[in-house]
Amino acid sequence: MGKPSDSVRKSAPLRRKILFIINSLTGGGAERVMATLLRHSEDWRTQYDIALALLDDEPQAYAIPDWITIHQLDCGFSLIRSASRLRALVREIRPDATLSFLTRANVANAYAMRGRNRPWIISERVNTSAHLGADAAGKVGRMLVRLSYPKASAVIAVSHGVADDLVRNFEVPAARVTAIANPVDVDFIARRAAEPAPIPIDGPYVAAMGRLVANKNFALLIDAFAASGIPGKLVIGGEGPLRGALDAQIARLGLQRRVILAGFLENPFPLVAGARYFVLPSNAEGFPNGLVEAMATGVAVVSTNCLSGPSEILAEAAREDISGVTRSKHGILVPCNDPAAMAGAMRALEDETLRTHYAMAARERAGAYAPHNAARRYWRVIEQALDGPGPGPAL
Repeated sequence: MGKPSDSVRKSAPLRRKILFIINSLTGGGAERVMATLLRHSEDWRTQYDIALALLDDEPQAYAIPDWITIHQLDCGFSLIRSASRLRALVREIRPDATLSFLTRANVANAYAMRGRNRPWIISERVNTSAHLGADAAGKVGRMLVRLSYPKASAVIAVSHGVADDLVRNFEVPAARVTAIANPVDVDFIARRAAEPAPIPIDGPYVAAMGRLVANKNFALLIDAFAASGIPGKLVIGGEGPLRGALDAQIARLGLQRRVILAGFLENPFPLVAGARYFVLPSNAEGFPNGLVEAMATGVAVVSTNCLSGPSEILAEAAREDISGVTRSKHGILVPCNDPAAMAGAMRALEDETLRTHYAMAARERAGAYAPHNAARRYWRVIEQALDGPGPGPAL
């Protein structure tokens, strides 16, 4: 045989391929985090061929860099189609590792990578026990999580509370779990917050944002606002199936002129930045993106001490170490489902000195969630999975 040509001898080794997977990039916290993570992965593009699989064909709310290959599937929100079509894609492009966000994508990832002898990583974005209900669908979901998650090469949880739940209740080995807080792009938020407000609000107001669903518990916030006796308005940005029930609650309390359900806002940051303070009334979170994003705009915050994340963000402590109403280092924590405690915290932040103190503390704390820090930690987990059986001890 002849000698290889110079072009063959000098060709660079093939880059290993990493496939990221998510249901879609329609508006939402997990979707925004995925887009942020990929935008801040440019330092790794010379070493890896990076691709993204979108399971559902929905409008994209977040831009992805043009150096990332996007594989658009059309699974129609079906777990069975997601698993089978993702497996077909994996068979075609042969990734060296995969990393998925959200429960359906995680279960599909487990099936797609079965028997391929390549590492697959999942990222759990919610407190799984709280997210999966007690109905038939929730029971099926719990079963699928128990069957798939413990077999992952590595599991990334968005908070220590989420990580603890996976270890305690879903038999995920602690040595494979790493807690990585969501990235929050403070500079991006500051630029968006300087844009014109999406809707005009006269006078002082308190802001809250999120899907109008039971776990977000905006009914609690409306009751607390009514009980607080504070002046001004309450503005809630977001849409969801409970809008009608919340409208009825507002009418029952005679607050039609003072509580505004603003609907979905493409850019909520100017509205949040203009608020006196921000309130998170949730019963459960995985990692409360909206809370840190509000802090990044420079407003003081009040949050329930719910599963999981607010205590880690505001008090830098585990949830069980916080009790009652707590004026913690970076914001005020109150018990869940306690409108009187929430109303008291809201009245406290009517004091300008306290509100200014917590606004400054919030902005400083938000800087800890810089995207490049999160991206570096995600890629460390990926590289450890590529190099061995798992990422080693965490937590």
